[in-house]
Order: sequence, then structure tokens, then C-alpha cells
Amino acid sequence: MQRIRTENWNYTPEGDARGYIDPFTLRELWFHTGTACNLQCSFCLEGSGPGDKRLELVKFGDVKPYIDEALELGVEQFSFTGGEPFLAKQLVKILAYAAQFRPCLVLTNGTEALQQRMAEVATLAGTKHPVKFRVSIDKPAAEMHDAGRGEGAFHKALQGLQQLYSAGFQVSVARHMDKGENRERVEQAYSALFKQNGLPENLHIVAFPDFATPGSLPQVPQVTTACMTTYQNEESRQNFMCAFSKMVVKKQGQMRVYACTLVDDDEEYDLGSDLRQSLDERISMKHHRCYSCFAYGASCSEG
Repeated sequence: MQRIRTENWNYTPEGDARGYIDPFTLRELWFHTGTACNLQCSFCLEGSGPGDKRLELVKFGDVKPYIDEALELGVEQFSFTGGEPFLAKQLVKILAYAAQFRPCLVLTNGTEALQQRMAEVATLAGTKHPVKFRVSIDKPAAEMHDAGRGEGAFHKALQGLQQLYSAGFQVSVARHMDKGENRERVEQAYSALFKQNGLPENLHIVAFPDFATPGSLPQVPQVTTACMTTYQNEESRQNFMCAFSKMVVKKQGQMRVYACTLVDDDEEYDLGSDLRQSLDERISMKHHRCYSCFAYGASCSEG
């Protein structure tokens, strides 16, 4: 399918050729379960909140064909993000199906939406392939975390993390990355937090920079073709998410394939409805979040 894109897709405002990634495989397929969320965080990269419908909640019938096709294409993992995935009523059914074939990863805020369904979630502990969970704990202290997510959210997220761990699931944590932070000191604080709450001190932590909200246009350096050849090589370019993953979303009742988890607010990254065909499309690094991948090695993936 031939996509119609603006000149901005290929060239920067200064006229330089943009950096790009040529996909080489489908190692991971992401599903966006919808932008509805039980929390409303001002910094949310998806602009999620209660009742939000920018991206619609998915059902089993929406995602099963993509799971099946991805298996034909050699996918190694299925991952699920939101919004809050546990607001999708058929999520556990979806996970039970997908985990028959490949490992699954679910990103969650760990609060009421998850905890109210823990009895149902616990049934996934016996799937053929593991279902793993990544809980968002932005900062290692309640005051800082709750400033962005609401009073009590920190302790609820910890409860959700503990419940998942106690049920036998592999868990990890997503946190916010600050400019100029002392990474070692921050991660020591998290290790102490985990120990205090009966969790392994060495839980895997994925740190994310500020991605800004949907539709925003923060001023970041342009990633040009020269950048991608001077500071990257063929091997390192294959570590960019758009080289090995895609994300499926539901918009206006239609399932669509996007280049990665971070660009669904830009229609030029809509690669159509056909997963197989989407793998043939060169991906421009024009989105401001592409710079985070370039500069920080930011990735939503987790092996």
C-alpha cells in the first residue's frame, strides 16, 4: 500500500535528509488496549484518562487475527500497553490466548483496575509461556510519585506489584528519568524500596525520559541521515524499536498498524491495516520522540 506523506517525512525544515530505519524483522508485536485509564496524569505520553477514547478499547476479536499473523511472521513476544490495559474487559482472555504461543508483557499502573481483577489475572500464572508485568512507579518515594498520579497512587502501585509477585509472575518497574540524575543513587533508592516491601532488590527497572504529551511539539534536535550514519552503525540501528516491532491500535472502530509505541499521535506513522505489508515500510525519524530513542537508547521493549 502506497502511503501519502508530507515533505516533512523525508526532510527536516532545514532541508536535510531525515534519519530513517529500515525494519528487518518482527520480533515483538505491541497492542494498545486503549487510552482509557483509571488515572489522569498530566505527563502521560498517551494523554490517557477516565473514559478517554482517542484510541479505543480492544476486544479479543480485534487482536486475534494479528496475533495469528504475527506468529506466521516469526514474532517472539506480544506486549500490551495503554491507557490502563486492565480496563479492557477481555484482556485476560486475550493474554490467555497469546500466552499459548509466546511470552507476553503487560504495562500497568498497578492500582485498582488491576487489583480488582487479581483473581482472574492469577489464572494466567499457569500459561504455557510466561505473562510478565511492568508496573509504573515513577519515583522511589510516595510524595514524588503521587505528585503526578494522585494521592495514594504510590502505595496502590506497590500493592499491585506485590500481589503480582506473590502470585508467581515475573515483574519489573518503569520509572521516570531526570536530566543529569545520578542513576546509581536512584536505583539504590529503588532497591531499598523493594527490600522494604518484600520484593527482590534487583527487580529490573526500565527508565524513560519525558516523552511529552500527544500532539505536542517540543524543540529537540532533528535526527538526520548523517546522524544515523555518523553516530550509529548497522548493528545499532537494529536496536531501534521500529526496526523489530510494530504496534496495533483501534481507531474509529478500525484496527491500524503503527510504526512503534511512541508515535500513534501522528497519522503519518499509520502503516495501514495489514501487518505483513507494514514490515516493508521505511520509517522516518521525524517524530520528536525519535530523538529520545536516538539520544538515550530509550526503548519500551523488555526481553
